[in-house]
Amino acid sequence: MRGTTARIRWAVGALAAGLLLTGCVTAGPGPGVPPTPEAQDTLLKTAERTLVDRCLDARGLTLARRPDTSEEDRRLQAALFGTGPRELSLTLATGHTVTAHTDGCLAAARQTLYGDQARWFRAQVTVNNLRAEAQDRMKDDPAHRSALARWNACVTPPGSPPPGSRPRPDRPDPAVAARCAKESGLAEVRARLEPAELAKVRALRGDQLTTYQQLRTRALRRAVELSAPTTRQEGTDTS
Repeated sequence: MRGTTARIRWAVGALAAGLLLTGCVTAGPGPGVPPTPEAQDTLLKTAERTLVDRCLDARGLTLARRPDTSEEDRRLQAALFGTGPRELSLTLATGHTVTAHTDGCLAAARQTLYGDQARWFRAQVTVNNLRAEAQDRMKDDPAHRSALARWNACVTPPGSPPPGSRPRPDRPDPAVAARCAKESGLAEVRARLEPAELAKVRALRGDQLTTYQQLRTRALRRAVELSAPTTRQEGTDTS
């Protein structure tokens, strides 16, 4: 069940991870909304987890402990992620396609927070991949092509066939990848090209950036409401 547990951790924590590029579109402070993007991310993540926990609890399930049996594990996955074909799909400019369910507790939590999970899905996926799209646009630059070829050769394990005869490792060691990015000049080339390409991508995706900001603002306000303590005045006649 290790893979399932990792998938659950990823899904519940994906909201915070998906905010790396959004400092320029973060909602302004409102009543009860934290002023910093980091605190806002924490608020949204907490609210989403609270809603997911409530939904699972209503089905007799929990994320607080590992499933005891394979059947319980399947029930938890279905309740959390949804079942059947994935109704939401978006193919990015990079060629990658991202899909998601509209049922399940995770989808229900985002519907509650953002008000329109389909619009949020499209906006969030687009915004989360702005940097990937900008980097994809660099591939035709001669300096980038040369640096990338040197990086591929650098991360290829010793004793492998010559570069070009087989692809590089799918997942090179992060420390090796970082060292090679510096030694090959790839990091320097990307640092030079990325700001201009990122600006172009943000301009191209301006409608989704606006939608992202609007829905995130709504979610922050909803999260504040969810985090507010419920007070009751007993024995008081307000009529």
